[in-house]
Amino acid sequence: MLIQWLKLVDDVAKLGDFFMAYVQQLENSRLKLTQLEQELQRARQQGIFISSSVDQTHSMSGNGALAFDMEYARWLEEHNRQINELRSAVNAHAGDNELRGVVDKIMSHYEEIFKQKGNAAKADVFHVLSGMWKTPAERCFLWLGGFRPSELLKLLSTQLEPLTEQQLSGIANLQQSSQQAEDALSQGMEALQQSLAETLAGSLGSSGSTGNVANYMGQMAMAMGKLGTLENFLRQADNLRQQTLQQMQRILTTRQSARALLVISDYSSRLRALSSLWLARPKE
Repeated sequence: MLIQWLKLVDDVAKLGDFFMAYVQQLENSRLKLTQLEQELQRARQQGIFISSSVDQTHSMSGNGALAFDMEYARWLEEHNRQINELRSAVNAHAGDNELRGVVDKIMSHYEEIFKQKGNAAKADVFHVLSGMWKTPAERCFLWLGGFRPSELLKLLSTQLEPLTEQQLSGIANLQQSSQQAEDALSQGMEALQQSLAETLAGSLGSSGSTGNVANYMGQMAMAMGKLGTLENFLRQADNLRQQTLQQMQRILTTRQSARALLVISDYSSRLRALSSLWLARPKE
């Protein structure tokens, strides 16, 4: 009997230690949740402060998004200058060597914006993916933070005639491979969104009770980890865009590449102009 009683006392003591450890875990989780709520509150206050001095679209994005928007504006200004230089060279029937120099310069300039987007995504991947740095009309055609390569190739195939059979075949193959890569990335994004939805749904219900604070924090930590893959999706999409432009240049002649860059620029300019016209339309 004495042995059983001592064993019972020992079990109770172990249970008490376990309970105290569990209480301590809950207290730590409560403190972390309180800290998170305070950080969110500070972020909201900072967003309100920023929104009083800059556009509302940047209010919660922070300095990283605003800096990228300014970099993109400078990039676009330089891009337009280079396009005007290319247009003048084409209209003046410049030689291939002169055209190639301007084309290569524009291609290098495209690489620069892809690098800038990658850096900006580290600060605010949502801002870059959503295309808030673009005009409203451009955002309508946005795919993972930029243009869809297969659609760009479809546009060029109708604007650069005449093309040789070999060129047509090369563009068709490039369009098919681009479409396959786009589909794979799109499916990956859909799977990520579904996984995020399931993770967040797992923290609903009685998450307001003290006993579920640890579970709530665990679910949110999992969701944050999954969101980290968004940068990878954006990087892969931009790599696909860059490779498409490079492959396009290999398929086309120098003069055709120059015309292709002009077509791409003119199309983007029309989208931006459409946004301006839409916003300036009479509103009844």
